[in-house]
Amino acid sequence: MIRNKTGLFFIFLMLSCLLVSGAAKDPQASGSQIFSGEITDTICAEYRGHQHMMQEMKSMGTDKASCTEKCIQLGAKYALYDAARQTVYGIEDQDKVKVFAGRQVQITGILNKKKIKVSEIKATD
Repeated sequence: MIRNKTGLFFIFLMLSCLLVSGAAKDPQASGSQIFSGEITDTICAEYRGHQHMMQEMKSMGTDKASCTEKCIQLGAKYALYDAARQTVYGIEDQDKVKVFAGRQVQITGILNKKKIKVSEIKATD
């Protein structure tokens, strides 16, 4: 009888370990979510694109990346704009997204008060 209880305990322990290790690999289990959109800036995100700024100020450049960088120089912050959801998310880790300015990306991270703490980012364009 003791052998069976020990065996059952061992099996239960192994299954528990497998479930916990599987959950650690799942972004949802750690509170992470996946977000998609364009890395833009908070100024252009308000206008839902770069056209307004590029038309108003010729110094903004003619492409999304240069416009974003000029807006950052004016004091804006990087943001993720999800056009499909018409939603703007702040970015907690500004340095992590800088190289993706003006590009479509997929971010894995944790959302806290409309700001994403980035754990992974990759270009999708």
